[in-house]
Amino acid sequence: MSAFTKKLAAVAEAQFNQFHWYHEGDQPLRGQIGRYWSENNWAIQPVSTAWSAAFVSWCVRKAGALPTEFRFDPMHSTFVYDAIRTPRAYRGVDFNALPIEVGDILQNNRDGQSFDFAHAQAHPSYTSHSAIVIEVGADSGGPYALTVGGNEADSVGRKLVRLTSAGKVKPRANSPYIALLKCQK
Repeated sequence: MSAFTKKLAAVAEAQFNQFHWYHEGDQPLRGQIGRYWSENNWAIQPVSTAWSAAFVSWCVRKAGALPTEFRFDPMHSTFVYDAIRTPRAYRGVDFNALPIEVGDILQNNRDGQSFDFAHAQAHPSYTSHSAIVIEVGADSGGPYALTVGGNEADSVGRKLVRLTSAGKVKPRANSPYIALLKCQK
């Protein structure tokens, strides 16, 4: 693990630990969501606006990535498209092409959509979600990755993602995965 990936995982996990008890409309999370927007140099949006990409961008920025290394954007699809087209701190690949590691960003569909990697390669703007990998391990259910994302159940959330024995993301039917941003920093 690089110093950057360690810091990114720590930043995301700290946000989860501090805010997962709170709903997006309640303080102190509502104020922190405002910081996700403002500290990315974007106009603060109401909490009813999807803020998950602002969360990911804020965490990546706080971990030390520069604008020359990552396309900070309030849409997941925009920074995924950029990482596919112009790999820098992150390189975009199909979600199950490579083993997942701490510091990677996993993109998935939302709202019943079924976009795939080919769509992500060709389109910079579509609705999606992504979360930061903070841990990779195994338990009685097998290999897993633990992710932290913003705007998950209207809070900062953590999810368990099952992996294959080779450490790759297992496909799922509901809200299928789209892309994996492999950390290069």
